[in-house]
Parts: sequence; C-alpha cells; structure tokens
Amino acid sequence: MKLVVTKHHGLGNDFLVMFDSKRTSVLDELPVDLPALARRLCDRRRGIGADGLIVGSPAEGYVSRMALYNADGSRAEISGNGIRCFAQALATRIGHLEPQLILTDAGPRLVTLHPTGIPGSIDASVDMGEVSKIDPPATWDDLGCHPDRPAVHVSLGNPHSVVGVDDVWAVDLLALGRKVPATNLEIVEPGPEPHGITMRVHERGAGITDACGSGACASAWAAASWGLVPASASEIVVHMDGGDARVRLDAPSPGRVTLIGPAVAIGTVTVDIE
Repeated sequence: MKLVVTKHHGLGNDFLVMFDSKRTSVLDELPVDLPALARRLCDRRRGIGADGLIVGSPAEGYVSRMALYNADGSRAEISGNGIRCFAQALATRIGHLEPQLILTDAGPRLVTLHPTGIPGSIDASVDMGEVSKIDPPATWDDLGCHPDRPAVHVSLGNPHSVVGVDDVWAVDLLALGRKVPATNLEIVEPGPEPHGITMRVHERGAGITDACGSGACASAWAAASWGLVPASASEIVVHMDGGDARVRLDAPSPGRVTLIGPAVAIGTVTVDIE
C-alpha cells in the first residue's frame, strides 16, 4: 500500500501530513498502526524525519479533522505550528485559501490563511482558544524550581508548564524536560524588545524543538500575567530557536489567544507500508 505524505514546517517545527485518498475516515479504516507509522516516518535517520505526523480525515461540519501523533508515537491534542502546516496541506488539496474550521482533539480551531508571495509559504492565524490554569505535572517537584521563580501551568487543550528565567541559554533544557515528560516545558526571558519575549521549549513526545506554537501562546499569556511585557501590549512577539511568531491576547477576554505565523511546504514523498 502506498501513502502520499507531504512535509511542512512552522518555524522549523516540522510535520508530515497525510490524507486518505478514498476520502474515508483514516483513523477508522486505514489498515495501519498509526503510532508505529509516526515513529517510523518521523525518525530522522531511518525515516523522513519530523516532529510529528498529522492524519487528516473527514468530519461533518468541518473542513477536516486532524489527528496528531508525536515523533514517539504518542497522541497530542493540538499543535499551533502543526495546525498551520495541516491547513497549508488542506489549502493545496482543496485549491483555495478560504478560512478553515478544523476539528482537533482539543476541539474546533479556526485557521485564517494569508498569501505571502513566497513560493511554498503562507501565513496563518489560528484562534487557539482560551488559556486555562491546570495542576502541575506529577513530577514537577523533580525540576527543583526555586519557589520565588515565576512558573505557571496552563492548558490550550494540551498541557504547558512555563518558567521565567534570566537567560534561556544558561538552562539545561534537555535535562529539565526529561524530568517532566507529561508536559510541554517552556522557559522564557523578557525581550529583547519591550513587547517581546524569548522562549525555548522541550515538547512532550518530541524533545527540544525549534518552535512550539501552543507553547508560544502559553508563554505570551504567562509573560503578560507576570508583567514581562507592557499591559498595553495586545500582541506579543515570541522569539524561538526557529524564528518569530506573534501572539495576540484578544480583548475583551484576556484569556483567549490567537497565534500568527508561517507554514512552509517542503516536499512530497510516497511511502510504502505493509
């Protein structure tokens, strides 16, 4: 059996996207172990290489449903970069850049697409929903955070733990991330501009990645609540290893966030599966 897979990235956070050519429900009818397929295809030495695999299938009332599998085969509820990549693949498939209401495991998300004039690249705005506080992950105390250091645990449909630091490059992020594998761990410092923050991330199921869209949203929300950016800043620039995203804190509900950033098509691969 052959599958056509496209590869995309959002600020270096890369994803493989596939659809069922028969337009049936992939999750119910494709005769393949999807977690195992994600591990195989996302392997950077023995596969195509990616941070995750996104599977599209029909859903009544939506442009599509998306299911996201991390590089380790675990299922993730949502990805801010991943949904932009998925929306780009969808736009290519259906032939237009109209807004897309996509069903995710975290609920519906509306994606608005914008041409850039750059071949293979679009910009996309994603209504990421409400930020809500959650309990710390079970192994949080293993991190050894000083009680005076700012830290917050929030959900955007997926879990995030955001920690304020003095210098994001002075932290052994890999070691810390491995201590809290059940959450996405973001470390944040202010600046360099007044309305900006710098963030690095260890993602659940993928490790250190160049960028994390939902993590950028969680970090911008945390930075605003900690006063790291001016209270008047309705849009925050989030600098990540792979580039910059923008996060809009939507009024009148300061808990609602919109993620704005690029999606870039890399190529198409035909994969043989048993």
